[in-house]
Amino acid sequence: MPILFLDFDGVLHPEHCHESKHFSCLPVLEDALRQVPEWQVVISSTWRLQKPLDQLRSRFSGDIAARVIADTPRFNTLIDIPATLVSYEREAECQAWLRANDMAYLPWLAWDDRSWLFRPFCKSLFLVNGKTGLTASAGEQLKERMRQLC
Repeated sequence: MPILFLDFDGVLHPEHCHESKHFSCLPVLEDALRQVPEWQVVISSTWRLQKPLDQLRSRFSGDIAARVIADTPRFNTLIDIPATLVSYEREAECQAWLRANDMAYLPWLAWDDRSWLFRPFCKSLFLVNGKTGLTASAGEQLKERMRQLC
């Protein structure tokens, strides 16, 4: 059961876009996930700080919503952060979730538009252009990468 850590702003819609464009890239994400049904989704977006998981899950189609299993812990609640992750908040949150759920051995990817939240050259980061969000061509690259990790 590989894990996808999902950011919203800059991934599911362009960063700083009008509210009417929120989740405009969601069809690309859902298409990719339907090609790899073994992948589960954990929300890593800052949206998780303002909205409950059920409300975030409701943004997705039913089949994909069923695969949204959790959200990551807040960075300020983490204890025992490895020294190598102290400066990389999002990656630390992802790693903490994996450890807390006894899944640190599983393959995982983080779809995000902010590289500085992850260690340089993080192999598990799939970087999205925040100005466009997840495009169809990036979605194809993503599907291939997810298939390779299964």
